[in-house]
Amino acid sequence: MRELSELTEVDEPAWPLLEAELRAAKVPVEVLDADPGRAAATLHQTQVTVRSYLGAFLFRTGGALVDDGWLRVYGSPAAHNDRRLPGLARVNGYPGAPDPAWRPAGGLVVAHDVLGGAFAIQGGTAEETGLPGSPGEMVYFAPDSLRWDAIGAGYGAWLSWVLAGGVEEFYEGLRWPGWRDEVPSLTGGEGLSLYPPLWSVEAHQDLAGTSRAVVPLGELLGFAKETSLQLDGVDPGFLGDA
Repeated sequence: MRELSELTEVDEPAWPLLEAELRAAKVPVEVLDADPGRAAATLHQTQVTVRSYLGAFLFRTGGALVDDGWLRVYGSPAAHNDRRLPGLARVNGYPGAPDPAWRPAGGLVVAHDVLGGAFAIQGGTAEETGLPGSPGEMVYFAPDSLRWDAIGAGYGAWLSWVLAGGVEEFYEGLRWPGWRDEVPSLTGGEGLSLYPPLWSVEAHQDLAGTSRAVVPLGELLGFAKETSLQLDGVDPGFLGDA
């Protein structure tokens, strides 16, 4: 493993550019402060430098709640985490001490949305991980189709797109009137379970008419995994430990 100093002492760190994008975001963004010690540990295990947007985000933030909490982008464990947003290390089951042999179970899960969708970085080839896309490409597990789709961009471009307001177009058809009144009160460990389920014909015909219940996000992810197995016989693999 590269030493922490090799990851942090670099030319042209990405944080100044990323910080400017966070401040100028086209959607509401709440950035949580990182705990410096745990941020360093997360960066060390992830083995990316702060020249990258991923490294800069992990090292300098405790994560971010985007668009009033609709999307949760994971950073390091937050210093003062009143929304209980978990860190990327917990979501991906990082080992307790740096381990050069450790690898993510599939992709590295970097964000969840309130519906149980998961964004991950493809960690290898499709044959190795079972995920679409190329190594380093962002992929998304869609709760309305119960399958992974390749995004066509890496983490840095994806995060810039999110902050530029891309989530509004991405989730078109998956938001109902008044969603912004329901979502902000949720913690980072909660999601919304819809009935009829989001993948059903009934939900697509009348999304506003669905009933919605606040549930633990882990329960929502588990239900999506089980449903994918029952309906399609396909195991979507690791969706994050929320």
